[in-house]
Amino acid sequence: MSRLTIWGVEGIKEISPQDQLGEIIAEACRNEPNGPLVENDILVVTQKIVSKAEGRLVPIDAADPLSHKQLVEQEAVRIVRRRGDLIITETRHGFICANSGVDLSNIEKGYAALLPIDSDKSARRIRDIIRARNGVTVGVIISDTFGRPWRNGLTDVAIGIAGVAGVVDLRGTPDSLGRIMQVTEVAVADELASAAELVMGKSSGIPVAVVRGADKDWFRDSKISELVRPAQEDLFR
Repeated sequence: MSRLTIWGVEGIKEISPQDQLGEIIAEACRNEPNGPLVENDILVVTQKIVSKAEGRLVPIDAADPLSHKQLVEQEAVRIVRRRGDLIITETRHGFICANSGVDLSNIEKGYAALLPIDSDKSARRIRDIIRARNGVTVGVIISDTFGRPWRNGLTDVAIGIAGVAGVVDLRGTPDSLGRIMQVTEVAVADELASAAELVMGKSSGIPVAVVRGADKDWFRDSKISELVRPAQEDLFR
């Protein structure tokens, strides 16, 4: 791999509960300027439209800016840290994130969006529809915006994957100087999600991106659990 090409998919309508998201993306990517898709493209799809399509919207009190905090605790399996109004939690998926992933941005006032119940399943469904409708096999990444310990700023990461590796294990392979790498595992799904966010943006209304040119070795069966460090290996728990 020497070059990646990434572009945002334009023209996707506002998503509502019960919309067939895979069908909408397949149609949007059928022709120029968004497509046609080719074998081993990767689709990065924002969590927000997946949650909307799957009915993961919950009514809240629009007049109370903290009314979603009860949802945060309901969606958490563990409270990691509190500071003022900020709550860092662990979700049932194993993600450590702010507010259990409960989100108010780009959502109709009076509602909060919850994370998909099974983001891998959501990604597989989109992949399968693309294969059936467009005749190509693609990788799919469901992305969301997370903060990071010890670093300022936000970045997009993968919270669901299908057909593309979460982690590429380079242990036992030589580096550029011939030394054998001992600990290098590359979080390629997170890196792809973050790169795709640069063309989607936070307020541009582009919820899907296409990544073309990924290494063929990155395409395989996968689960988001590859990216979740087991508790027994985590030095900070």
